[in-house]
Amino acid sequence: MYSVGLSVASIIFIGILVNFIYPLIRISNPISLLPLLISFSIFVVVLSFLSYLRDKDYSNPDFINSEDLLSPWVLFLFLLPFLAIFGTYLMNWYKINSLLLVLLVLISLIVILSGKIPRKFYPLTIFIISISLLFQTSLISSYITGFDIQSEYYLANLVIKNGFLNLNLYTEYNNMLSITLLAPLISIISKISLDWTFKIIYPILFSFVPLGLYIVFKKQTSEKIAFLSTFFFMSFYVFYTEMIGVGRQEIAEVFLVLIILVMITKKISNITRSFLLIIFGISLILSHYGLAYIYMFSLLIVYFLILLNDHYNLPNKLNYILRNNKTVAIQNKYSKNRILSFTFILFFIVFTFSWYMYTSSGISFIVFLKLGSTIANTISSQFLNPTSVQNLAIIQSSSNTLHNLFRYGNYIIEVLIITGVFSILLRDRMKFRKEYLGFIITTVLIQIGAVTVPYFSSALNSERLYQITLIFLAPACIIGGLTLFDILYRILNIFKIQIKNFNSIKFTLLSLYFVIFLLFSSGFVFYITNENSNSIALNSTVDTANYNIMEIQGANWLNNYGVNIVKYGTNSHSGMVVADEYRQPLIIKYGLNTTPYSYYYNSNFNVMNNQIMSYNSNKNNFYFFFGTNNILNNTFLIYTYKGVNMLNETYPSSNNFNTLNKIYSSDGSQIFYES
Repeated sequence: MYSVGLSVASIIFIGILVNFIYPLIRISNPISLLPLLISFSIFVVVLSFLSYLRDKDYSNPDFINSEDLLSPWVLFLFLLPFLAIFGTYLMNWYKINSLLLVLLVLISLIVILSGKIPRKFYPLTIFIISISLLFQTSLISSYITGFDIQSEYYLANLVIKNGFLNLNLYTEYNNMLSITLLAPLISIISKISLDWTFKIIYPILFSFVPLGLYIVFKKQTSEKIAFLSTFFFMSFYVFYTEMIGVGRQEIAEVFLVLIILVMITKKISNITRSFLLIIFGISLILSHYGLAYIYMFSLLIVYFLILLNDHYNLPNKLNYILRNNKTVAIQNKYSKNRILSFTFILFFIVFTFSWYMYTSSGISFIVFLKLGSTIANTISSQFLNPTSVQNLAIIQSSSNTLHNLFRYGNYIIEVLIITGVFSILLRDRMKFRKEYLGFIITTVLIQIGAVTVPYFSSALNSERLYQITLIFLAPACIIGGLTLFDILYRILNIFKIQIKNFNSIKFTLLSLYFVIFLLFSSGFVFYITNENSNSIALNSTVDTANYNIMEIQGANWLNNYGVNIVKYGTNSHSGMVVADEYRQPLIIKYGLNTTPYSYYYNSNFNVMNNQIMSYNSNKNNFYFFFGTNNILNNTFLIYTYKGVNMLNETYPSSNNFNTLNKIYSSDGSQIFYES
C-alpha cells in the first residue's frame, strides 16, 4: 500500500517539477515523451542507488511462495477479472450479459463461504472482488462513462496537446493534479489512450482502496469483521458505478486511506510517520478539493474531540455512569501517543487554502466560499422560517415492491451503523485508535448534516458523500449487526433456547444479508425479475452519460467543423452547443461550451425563482446536439425545479426543431444549427 501511494505521489511531484523547471532551460513542451523519459529514468536510477545503500547486505529478503500462487483458490480468484473483461466485451458488442450475471453470483458465493477461505487469502480476495466489480462497469463502452470524467478528460487531453500544464486556466478541475498531471503522464509514457487510462489504470489504482481499508479494519478489529466491512464498502453501488466517473476522487481516496493507515499503525517511527503524513496529505490536497476540504474540517473536529477526551477522561466518566457509580478508576488508555499533532493540522489547512487560492485563479476557493455562504444563509432562513425550506433528503417511495424492499434494506443498514457506533463507543471491545474513533464520530455528524442541512450533501453529491463516510463507518455496520445478534442470543438464553455454533451462524447471516444487498444494488435482482435495472453493465437500454461510436463521431464532427463555438470554461453566451443533461458531458469532453436545453427554452418550464439565465435574446451560432436516445425516443432529458427538489423530466424535442437546419445526421446522432 505504501509503495503504491508513494509511486503515484512521485509521478505527480515529478510532473510538477518537470512542468515548471524545464521551461526555465528553454524546454517549451516539458509534458512530452522525451523529457518525461529522461526525468523518470534519472529518478529511478537515484532511488535504485539509495535502495542498494540501504539494503546492500540483503539482510531481510522476501520470497513469494509459489505453492500459494498455484493453489486452486488463487487460480479460481484470478478467473473473476477475466469474467468481468470478457463479460463486458460480450455486453458491448452482442448485448449479452450472461457472464456478468455469473460474475455477481460467484462473488456472492465467495462472500457467503468466506469462513472456508484461508485467512491469508483474504487480502487477495478483497482486491480481486474490487477490480472485478469496477471492471464490470468501467469497461462498458469503448469510451469513458460518467459525467465529471468528461471534463477531466478534456483538461488532461489539453495538457497532452499543449505539452504543459497551465495552472492559470479558470476551470474548476484544472488544479487537481490527479487528473491534469497523473493521467497525461501515464498516457504519454505507456502510450495508452486517455480513454483507456481512465477506464483501466484508474480502476486498478482505486482497487487498492478496499485493500487498504481491509488492513486498517483488521488492525483494529478481527479478520472476519475486516473482511465483511470491506465487502460492505464495495457493495454500495457508488463504489463501482459513480466512482468510475470521478477520476480525481478515485486517486484522492487512495491517499485518504493511506493517511488513515499511517495514523493507526503503531510500529512505525515518528519521523517516518511524519514524512508519510506530509507526502500523502499534500497528495490528497492536489488530488481533489472536495475530499481535501472534508478531511480538513474533520481534522479540526477530531482534534477537538481528542483534547476534550484527554482533559476530561471521558471513558472513565462514561464507564462510571454506565456501571451505576460502582467503578471509577478506569485508566484512559487513549490519553497517550497522540498521532494528530496541531502542527500537522495547521500545515494541512495552510497548504489546502494556499493551493486552491493561488491556482486556477482561485476558482476552487471561490466555490468553497460560495458554498459556505449558501449553507449559512439557508440555515439562517430555515431558522427564521422553518417552512421556507423543504428537506432535500426525503427518500421517495416506489410502487414497485422490490425497489421498496431495497429502500428498507438501506434503512436497516443505517440502523446497523448507528447500533455499531454506540457499541464501539460504549462497550469498547475493539482496538480502535482514539483518532479513528474521532473520525467515526465526525462522519456520523457529517451524515446527520447531509440530511438536515440544505445544499450540504448536494455540494459534493449526496451519494458520493455517503460513500466517503463509509470509509470510517463500514466496521460500525458489521459490529452493529453482531451486537444485535448478541442481544438476540441473550434473549434466547432467557427462554433457555440454546443454539450451537452461534458465533459462526451470525457471521454467515450477516454475509448473506450483504450479498443480497450487493445483488440489489448492482441491479442483478431487478434485471432477473424484469424490473427497471439502472445498471449499464446489465441493461444496455439505460440512458446515462455512456456513449457509442456514433455519438462520439457526431461530437468530434462538431468540434472540427462547428463555427465560432466558444471553448469550455469561458463566460461567453455565443457559439454554444445546446444539449440535454446526458449529452452535455460528451460536448464538454471535446472542450466545447454547452448550455442545457432548459436554459435555452427557460420560458417553457417552471424554473425555481425564474433565476435561470435566458439566451433567447442572443441566438448566435447555436448548435443543437442529439444523441442516440434523443433520436430513438424523440425526447430531451432535462432538470426542472419543483420547489427546491430537482427532478429529471423529458420533453418532446421534434416540435422545437422543425424550423432549424439539420447539418449532421447519422443513426446515432444529429446536429441542428440556428444562426
